[in-house]
Amino acid sequence: MSDSGGPLLAGVASAVAGVGAVLALADTDSVLRGPFTLFFLLVAPGAAIGAVLRGLEPFGRVVTSLAGAIAVNLLVAQAMIATHSWSVTGGITAVTVISSLVLLPSLVRRPGARTERRRT
Repeated sequence: MSDSGGPLLAGVASAVAGVGAVLALADTDSVLRGPFTLFFLLVAPGAAIGAVLRGLEPFGRVVTSLAGAIAVNLLVAQAMIATHSWSVTGGITAVTVISSLVLLPSLVRRPGARTERRRT
């Protein structure tokens, strides 16, 4: 039996994280707002860091991604509190921008570049 649950799990995690960001930005009074937003705050920077660290073994990649996600969230919160500009929407936006910037180099890479090096 093949492992086809990986892409499905990744899709569900992305959907839950996206819903969490939307619920937080829309300022809705949903019971799911807190857990889904927390999930987004851990998954967005964690996935971006994990995508950049493809060379590590899976366990090391997960640990590093989780630690990096916590560090990003703490640094954003500390910077916003230090500048007296704390807001939920600002924090979500800052984490999204930082995660996107971290993910950008792995998206810009040429897809066939790695395969060509392996053939030689």
